[in-house]
Order: sequence, then C-alpha cells, then structure tokens
Amino acid sequence: MIFEKGNSKLDSVGMTASVLCAIHCAIVPILITFLPLVGLGFLANPVLEWSMIIFAFFIGVYAIGLSYTNTHHKPLPVFLLIGGFVIIIIGHVFVSGWHEALVVPIGGLMIATAHFFNFRYSGSCRQSGHSPYHLGGSQHKQ
Repeated sequence: MIFEKGNSKLDSVGMTASVLCAIHCAIVPILITFLPLVGLGFLANPVLEWSMIIFAFFIGVYAIGLSYTNTHHKPLPVFLLIGGFVIIIIGHVFVSGWHEALVVPIGGLMIATAHFFNFRYSGSCRQSGHSPYHLGGSQHKQ
C-alpha cells in the first residue's frame, strides 16, 4: 500500500527529528554562552525550539495516528507520543535552568521511541499479511 511506504518514511523523519530535538535541548543550555561566538546563537532561539516541537507534533500525530487507526491498533506508540509531548511542554514551561536540559530531552527520546515502536508494529503487520483493517491484539508476534 502507498500509505504503508509513506508512513514508514514519516516514522523515519519523526525518529530523526525527535532525536535531533532531544540532542538540541540537551546541548544548547550547556553551550549557550559559546553559541554567539561561533555564529550559532540562533540555535538558542525559542522560536526555533517551538518550531521543532510543532513540526515533531504534526509528524507524530499524522504517522502514528494513521498507523494506529489503519494498521496495528496498538496503543503503546500513542501513549509514548503523548507522554513525550507532555514532558517537553512541562520542561519548557515549568522547568528552568539545567533541569530543563535533563527533562526536555527525555520527552524527545520518548517521541523517537514512539516512532520506533510504530515502525516496528506497522512492519510486523505488513510481514504477517494481516489486513490493514484487522483487529489488533494477539495476532502479532513480537
């Protein structure tokens, strides 16, 4: 199906974007004093950070939402996606200083993990020959 090929690419984009976001959120607070010196001060811009979060959100909702409803019906990727975004938002809004550099990357890695499980679950449905409209559950081998 065209949906399945495109969705696995979206999961790859989502995993990459989430991992890059986690790395960005972990490193920028440490290097914030040096970034302007090397011309990379824009990396600490809140607009860039929120743009990355919004981008990851739309990719995640689209890729994981379509796979959940049309392919695997397993809630783990959905829960990881929601949990990751909740942690990121809590980290950006309610946590400050070096604690933010610990909290926010955890959310990004949770989102990357959600895409990984979504990719695995979607692949196991395709390989096992199940209809994209089957009822999830014990039909899959892990």
